[in-house]
Amino acid sequence: MPILLLKELHAFLIKLQGANISQLERDIGSEQFPSNEHYFGLVNFGNTCYSNSVLQALYFCKPFRDKVLEYKAKNKRTKETLLTCLADLFHSIATQKKKVGSIAPKKFIARLRKEKEEFDNYMQQDAHEFLNFLINRISEIILAERHQNSTNYIKSKTSGENGTIHTPPEPTWVHEIFQGIMTSETRCLNCETVSSKDEDFFDLQVDIEQNTSISHCLKCFSNTETLCSDNKFKCDNCSSYQEAQKRVRVKKLPMILALHLKRFKYMEQYNRHIKVSHRVVFPLELRLFNTSDDAVNPDRLYDLIAVVIHCGSGPNRGHYISIVKSHGFWLLFDDDQVDVS
Repeated sequence: MPILLLKELHAFLIKLQGANISQLERDIGSEQFPSNEHYFGLVNFGNTCYSNSVLQALYFCKPFRDKVLEYKAKNKRTKETLLTCLADLFHSIATQKKKVGSIAPKKFIARLRKEKEEFDNYMQQDAHEFLNFLINRISEIILAERHQNSTNYIKSKTSGENGTIHTPPEPTWVHEIFQGIMTSETRCLNCETVSSKDEDFFDLQVDIEQNTSISHCLKCFSNTETLCSDNKFKCDNCSSYQEAQKRVRVKKLPMILALHLKRFKYMEQYNRHIKVSHRVVFPLELRLFNTSDDAVNPDRLYDLIAVVIHCGSGPNRGHYISIVKSHGFWLLFDDDQVDVS
């Protein structure tokens, strides 16, 4: 069944039970938990909770974890990349003798700081930015290796004397898991011509309001917008600027749906970003209704498997934790601390 990865980014208060490892091992060691599953917290290397929380959500996203471990098994390269470091980390967790404990993602964090300057410090970082960077970087690494090996990759074919037609690369397993397509539809109010433009996405970023729900946020995401005055639409059929109506709908639903609730909003009167702490209700199951008429799998049902939560009053302070679902149970990961809900 498809899975929903939900990024909450919300001042969500949870009372930690403070269970010690031996007690947690007894709980998870029961027959209700599978014998081959492992629950390991990640050591914080100075404000790396943004990374730890997202990595936990991704580890318990089974399609993603399986592909990373498969890459580890097949990859014989000696060159270190962010993907090899991630694969080593996942493999280390999956092959631990104990079922519960903590592990230090030292090599992964060191590589992350080498690859992106913005993460090479001990400042507060954004979990959503990290997720975007990680997913895109993994895809780039896979494509680069595929190109280098000339396996399932077509460089280009010559067309005429000077021109070349570049064939786009085949999608990677990252695209197969996370990528969807949304279409922007614009209807000219003068000639009624409808034009559309497709755009790939790895996550949907939605605005939030006071006392709302995920369903309402998605509905607003696809609300019709009127383009008028200085914002008129250049209609090709009319060959002039015209008033128009525009809306965005989902054309292809991804296997894994990642939702980002936009908790940090820029306020002109304060000349800075502030935290939007509105309550947003989200279900354990979700079916998108803001799909296009030609959508692929419009009835796909998503199960909630992970929530990444920002606890704090602003974008430059606070702490990230994650709550993940594993075999019917919910677990809380707070850096190196693990607790069963």
